[in-house]
Amino acid sequence: MNAPDYYIGLPQWSHPAWHESLFAGRQGLSELRGYANSFNTVEGNTTFYGLPSAAAVERWREESGAGFRFGFKFPGEISHQRALSSVDEPLLAFLRRLAPLGSRIGMLWLQLPAAFLPANLPDLARFLALLPAGFSYAVEVRHPAFFDTGDADRRLTDLLASTGVNRVSFDTRALFRHPDSDPVTQDALKAKPRLPLRPVATAGAPMLRFISPLDRALAEQELAYWVQRVRTWIDQGRTPWLFFHTPDNAEAPLLAKRFAELLGTGYRGLVDWPEPKQVQAGLF
Repeated sequence: MNAPDYYIGLPQWSHPAWHESLFAGRQGLSELRGYANSFNTVEGNTTFYGLPSAAAVERWREESGAGFRFGFKFPGEISHQRALSSVDEPLLAFLRRLAPLGSRIGMLWLQLPAAFLPANLPDLARFLALLPAGFSYAVEVRHPAFFDTGDADRRLTDLLASTGVNRVSFDTRALFRHPDSDPVTQDALKAKPRLPLRPVATAGAPMLRFISPLDRALAEQELAYWVQRVRTWIDQGRTPWLFFHTPDNAEAPLLAKRFAELLGTGYRGLVDWPEPKQVQAGLF
């Protein structure tokens, strides 16, 4: 099996709306199996809120293919409640619980709150030193000082590059450029950060989290930007990890599919999709 040029997925593998698109024609499969037939990774946000059961982890291994890679967010107990201090116990519990997935563990990523300041970078350095080798790691920051190309930004970039850790780019530009008044969009505007874009590749697996407005066509400009950026990263020998969101994620599969189409068939990432006639409505 050839390694993919990029990993592409969504923030979850299950959504009621996807039965008319992603899961069409795949009756009889579990949702994870159906999802893994189209995407080769998933963002894995649920571990932020708590550890999955051992039985769930075993089921995930059984229902995902050998080429599928799970992304998992570090628990909020580590990043938010303990602020990266005295985290040995929850970190070990997290890694042990996921261990049965073996090589199917892909990206483990740390989302830090806006309260994580440049003065806290030594805490991040100590935390990264605790992490075992053999995994890809990424860090997302949300304090504005890390986005102005100043001293804090430089020190963060140097730290991540020196430890082989990737920086997460969270692109919310299209969402905030089109602040519709519907409740779903308003909730997303409140929940998502409005920060400048810093698409810095500090290691070999740069990670993108991309959210569009409800009308996906309004994000075409940003998608085109990322097509060029991802092509450049791949040409540099990097393997990008790409996760696509919409405000309610109902059309997130179609957003990701659109990106893969723009990127072109010369790159290996998206692995399968139901017949076009089953997803044509609302595709463009």
